[in-house]
Amino acid sequence: MSESTLKSDLIQIIQEARVAILDVYDSPFDVDRKTDDTPITEADRRAHDVIVSRLSRLDSKIPIVSEESNLAAYEERRTWDQYWLVDPLDGTKEFVKRNGEFTVNVALVIGHESKVGAVGRPTSNTVYYGDVKAQNAVKITGEDEFQIDTRAIQRDMVRSVQSRRRADPRAERFLSDLESDVGAIARDFRGSSLKFLALAAGEADLYIQPGGTSEWDTAAAQAVLQAAGGCVMTLQGESLRYNTRDSVLNVPFIAIGDSSTAWRATLLRHLAIFSE
Repeated sequence: MSESTLKSDLIQIIQEARVAILDVYDSPFDVDRKTDDTPITEADRRAHDVIVSRLSRLDSKIPIVSEESNLAAYEERRTWDQYWLVDPLDGTKEFVKRNGEFTVNVALVIGHESKVGAVGRPTSNTVYYGDVKAQNAVKITGEDEFQIDTRAIQRDMVRSVQSRRRADPRAERFLSDLESDVGAIARDFRGSSLKFLALAAGEADLYIQPGGTSEWDTAAAQAVLQAAGGCVMTLQGESLRYNTRDSVLNVPFIAIGDSSTAWRATLLRHLAIFSE
């Protein structure tokens, strides 16, 4: 399918999932627990059904991995050239708190790399879309569409985004060490994949994640960020990749808006503390 057709289809799918999610969000709902003790609601299930059904109609031959579906064995997954990677409702804890900081994530992974991503924020009727090959990233709110780009790093004006729920002591050590090079680093707290989107829109500079995410948490927003000019790399400086092993847990990574060689070199020098 063409780039414009794929973009239109994914935005429509995100919007349909939004309707299903807000129908639950605006009503009383129960919170269940999955086998890994993470929460799940009727909104997660409805969004999953909408997205999987619509993606299957786009191209029934492309496999789909969703957080809310049974995961195919790696012996099968390793043969895939491409597949959809979906988190129907990223930030269920934020959904339960009704703070609006949850998203809908749909990514197309090709050859272990997230190439196309659409991320919706249901409570603001906003969709972020990124095509890495085309280097095109946009933010759509209602009928308005805007190009988004990352920003160049400015020392003494560096801003980090991080989770509302937990402050990782290893991440704090890294940021403190980095401050010796770039000056005081401002902190911004956001839920779900909104941290990546802050980088993509030029509102922040880095997001360090030493652990605790799954591939469906990051793939769509990584595509948006990379299409906007940023990158996501392991703490050793390699691009964050997908479907390379049995586990769907991400390795530790850092997401950055400015992907210049000089800034990456600065970060890698300070990231060395993780290997001590």
